[in-house]
Amino acid sequence: MTGMTSTARPLLNRRLAEFGTTIFAEMSALALKTGSINLGQGFPDTDGPEEIREAAVRALRDGRGNQYPPGPGVPELSSAITAHQQRRYGLSYDPDTEVLVTAGATEAIAAALLALVEPGDEVIALEPYYDSYAACVAMAGGTRVPVTLRPSEGRFRLDLDELRAAVTDRTRLLLINTPHNPTGTVLTREELAAIAELAVERDLLVITDEVYEHLVFDDAEHIPLVTFPGMRERTVSIGSAGKTFSFTGWKVGWVTAAAPLVTAVRSAKQFLTYVASGPFQYAVAEALAFPDSYFDAFRADMLAKRDVLAAGLAEAGFEVFRPAGTYFVTTDIRPLGPELSRNGDGFAFCRALPELAGVVAIPNAVFYDHRDAGAPFVRFAFCKKVGVLEEAVDRLKKLAG
Repeated sequence: MTGMTSTARPLLNRRLAEFGTTIFAEMSALALKTGSINLGQGFPDTDGPEEIREAAVRALRDGRGNQYPPGPGVPELSSAITAHQQRRYGLSYDPDTEVLVTAGATEAIAAALLALVEPGDEVIALEPYYDSYAACVAMAGGTRVPVTLRPSEGRFRLDLDELRAAVTDRTRLLLINTPHNPTGTVLTREELAAIAELAVERDLLVITDEVYEHLVFDDAEHIPLVTFPGMRERTVSIGSAGKTFSFTGWKVGWVTAAAPLVTAVRSAKQFLTYVASGPFQYAVAEALAFPDSYFDAFRADMLAKRDVLAAGLAEAGFEVFRPAGTYFVTTDIRPLGPELSRNGDGFAFCRALPELAGVVAIPNAVFYDHRDAGAPFVRFAFCKKVGVLEEAVDRLKKLAG
């Protein structure tokens, strides 16, 4: 007998049935097929500092991390993470019990949600949200409850009344991302204080995705939610080396939290990858000890790239929401007119853009449950060489005639 036995049930777990191939895979394939400039997926087109790469090579040659590293992470990295949190934010963590190294922030999110959420629990996430959030909530058996960030006065804003109204007796957890991908919003001190008060009042756990912590611009400031009263024992903070040091392929992320929370997250994480990225952990430990001048220069470089792309998009006819953080610019395509914008349909626009202008972007609607709310918004990445951004801008200006 050949072939697969027929079953009445679909092969894919029904919790994942709504999730197909990610939009990033589709758009990156379209970029290759058409020879377009890929401003869709958020990865740099140059490697980070040579010192960090050499630190990884040195670890490989010295035999550090070539076999399974310790489950919680190599001690050098755990100590470097706690030193970074202390130096930057005045946060004290025990490197032995309050840090967990993960295979990137994506695994940290998955492990935290699988550990802390049970079937029937509601998880509130700020919409639009990074696409893995929805899939991980589904895998945990939870119910996602989106609270939509809406454009107002040049930025996407959180409606705190809407957030409060979304909390029910079934709410287990708030999933907060700041600096926020894809909108570029950085939550203010007042917004964070209100979230913290709500979490304490309703006894909610909080996961904070802070992978863009070092990419805040202008007058914005990244303030970890865990620094607010009552949040230390209920907050799982997630960081990552990929975005800060431009080695996204190394997949080194981490969780910092009170020991009981780290123990819970580690219980799930050990059955996902168990461990990962051994030699790279040693290199990231050295990177986190870089002086503030590195982080300042990194931010200044990204700020200059942001301004190149944001100005060019505005000249091309887009409405531009100038990001206060991350390395993405969200735009509204409707000012391009109904024909070019495909009547404000971001999916149709992004699929046509490679032929129209030789550029690939991402439709923000993929990050929404309320697809209509995200329909006219399109995200461009600016973590590319300045020359690449300038060429993309020249191509996009064709849209303006």
